[in-house]
Amino acid sequence: MSSIIQLLPDHVANQIAAGEVVQRPASVVKELLENAIDAGATDIKLICKDAGKTLIQVIDNGKGMSVTDARLCFERHATSKIRKAEDLFDLHTKGFRGEALASIAAIAHVELKTKQEQEELGSHIVIEGSKFVSQEPAVLPKGTSFSVKNLFFNIPARRNFLKSDVVELRHIIDDFQRVALAHANIHFTLYHNGSEVFNLPQSNLRQRIVNIFAGKTNEKLVPINETTDILSIQGFIGKPEFAKKNRGEQFFFVNDRFIKNGYLHHAIMSAYEGLLKDGAQPSYFLYLDVPPHTIDINIHPTKTEIKFDDEHALYAILRSATKHSLGQFNVAPVLDFDRDANLDTPYSYQNKEADYPTIQVDSTFNPFAEEKKQPASSGNSFSYKTKTTAPSSWDSLYVGLKDAFEPQEMQFESEAITSSLFGENEVEKAKTATYQIHKKYIVSPIKSGMLIIDQQRAHQRILYEQFLKNITIQHASSQQLLFPLTLYFSGNELALLQELRSSLENTGFVFEDITSESVLISGMPVTVSESEVSIVLEQLISDLQDEIPDSSFSQMDSMAKSMAKSLAVKTGTYLTETEQENIVNNLFGCKEQSVSPFNKPTFITLSVEDLDKKFSI
Repeated sequence: MSSIIQLLPDHVANQIAAGEVVQRPASVVKELLENAIDAGATDIKLICKDAGKTLIQVIDNGKGMSVTDARLCFERHATSKIRKAEDLFDLHTKGFRGEALASIAAIAHVELKTKQEQEELGSHIVIEGSKFVSQEPAVLPKGTSFSVKNLFFNIPARRNFLKSDVVELRHIIDDFQRVALAHANIHFTLYHNGSEVFNLPQSNLRQRIVNIFAGKTNEKLVPINETTDILSIQGFIGKPEFAKKNRGEQFFFVNDRFIKNGYLHHAIMSAYEGLLKDGAQPSYFLYLDVPPHTIDINIHPTKTEIKFDDEHALYAILRSATKHSLGQFNVAPVLDFDRDANLDTPYSYQNKEADYPTIQVDSTFNPFAEEKKQPASSGNSFSYKTKTTAPSSWDSLYVGLKDAFEPQEMQFESEAITSSLFGENEVEKAKTATYQIHKKYIVSPIKSGMLIIDQQRAHQRILYEQFLKNITIQHASSQQLLFPLTLYFSGNELALLQELRSSLENTGFVFEDITSESVLISGMPVTVSESEVSIVLEQLISDLQDEIPDSSFSQMDSMAKSMAKSLAVKTGTYLTETEQENIVNNLFGCKEQSVSPFNKPTFITLSVEDLDKKFSI
C-alpha cells in the first residue's frame, strides 16, 4: 500500500500559514509597522490605497538590512529576534513570529527596498506569490520601504470575504492607533488614497492621545501612576462624565504591546463602580510594565492576548491604583476625617501678612455720669411717649370669630347604586381602556380576549418605520434650535458622521458644520429632544463603527434601527393612558406590527379560552 502522507510544498505551506497571520489588510499593516519599530525607526509612513486591497506601503528610517538579510527575511521561520527557545520568555521586541513576511509574500505582490547607513547601495527585491522575481542593487535612502500590492490576488475566495473599504480602513486605523499610542517617541503618518489621515509628531504620551482622538480629550484625562515590585502602571483614565456607550477608547499595553484582557478590564470597571451610568464605558490608556519572564505572549496568533503568572495580584493593584487616581484628583468622593476644607488657605492669601486686631478705648467714657435729661418736646422734636387710647367698643373686634371656627358640615360625593356590578359608563370605558403593568407591558382588551404589548419593542417598531420612511423618501420635519448645539467626537467618529451626514439630514438633523474636532447641530428631528441628541449620535456611531454594511440600503436600515433603539421608551417608564393608546394605535398602523426591528415579538394574544383553562384547574 502506497504512503498517503507527504510534505507540502513551501508555497502551499506559506498560504496555509497566511491564513493565521494575514486575516485582512490590517494584519499586514500591524506586522510591517512592528518590524519598522524593531528596526529602530524614528519616522514611519504608512500609505494605503483602497483600504489596503490595492497597496500597503510602510516606509521607515530604521537601520535597514544587508543584501543577505533582505533575501533571507522571506524564508519560513526566519527571524532576527530569537536564537533559542528560552528567548520566547524574555522578549523585548515585537516581530518575532518568523513567518510573517513569508506568509505575506505568498498571497501578494511584494516589493522590498532597503539600505543600511554604512552601505553605498541598497537592495531591491520583487516577489510575487512566493515566487522570487528579481533582486538587484539600487540607490536608496537609509531605511526600508515595504510595498504589498494586490493582497489575496491568488486566493480569490479570501479576497471576496473582505468587507467594504470603509470597514477595512477602520481596522487599519485601529491597528495604526494601537501602535502609535504605544510609541509616542516615533513620528507616524498615515495616508489613504493620497490624502493625509493622521500626522502624529514625536511627543509625550498625553499629547499623542490628544492628537489621535482630538475633541475634548485633554479635559477628560486623569493621570495614573503606580510602581510596585511586580508591576508598574502609568497612563491616563477618563472622567466618569465623559463615558460613552462604546469601548473604542480602552487600551491596555503590556511592555508597549497592545493586548485585550477581560479580567483586567473588570478591575477598571469595579474601580468605577457607582460612578457610571448603566451601559457606560470609561476611557483608559494604561501602560503596564512587567518583567518579561512573568508573561507568555505566544498563546495567540495575533499576539493580542497574554498569559500572566499572577493575574490576581495585577487585578488588585490595577483596581486600587485606579480608585486612588479618581480620589486623588477629586473625581470620586473620598473619606478624609482629618481634613477640614474650611481651613484651606485661599491662593490669594498665601503670601499675605496677617492683620492683627486693634483695640480702641474711649477715654472720656464715665459709667457713673448722670444722663442728661431730654428737653421738652418742641416744634421739631419727637416725643417717645405716645398716648394710646383703647377703642370704646373693643368687644366689636371679636364679632364673627365664633362662627368662623365652628366646623362646618362636610359633604361627600354620593355613589350611584345600581343593580349591576359595573355601571354603563364603566362598561363602555372598559371596552377601549388600556392598562400598564409593572411599567413594562400594556394590556388592551379585544373581542376574543386581551393583548399584552411590550411597550419598548412596540415603540421601537413604530420609530423604526418612521425613520426608515423619512430616510427613503428624503423628507422629514425638523425643529430648529435657538442656540446651535456643539458636540465633540474623535477623528474616526467625525469621519463616520461626515459619511452619514446626508442620511441623518433626511431624518431631520440639520448640520451647520462638521470640523476636525466637533459637529455643530442647528436642527433635530421632532421626536428627539435636545438632551437626547448626543445619546442618539453616540449610539449610532457605536452600532455602525465596527461593521458598516456594504449597500446603502443596509446602511439606512442600520441607522433606523439604531435611532429607534435609542429613542424608544424604556422598560420602567410610566405611560399615561393617552400615551398607551397612541402606542397601541400606531403599532397596528405599522406594516409589520408583530415583531420589533430586532425580530423580537411585540405582543402576545391571550384568549378567553386560555383564561378559562387557567381557572378550570
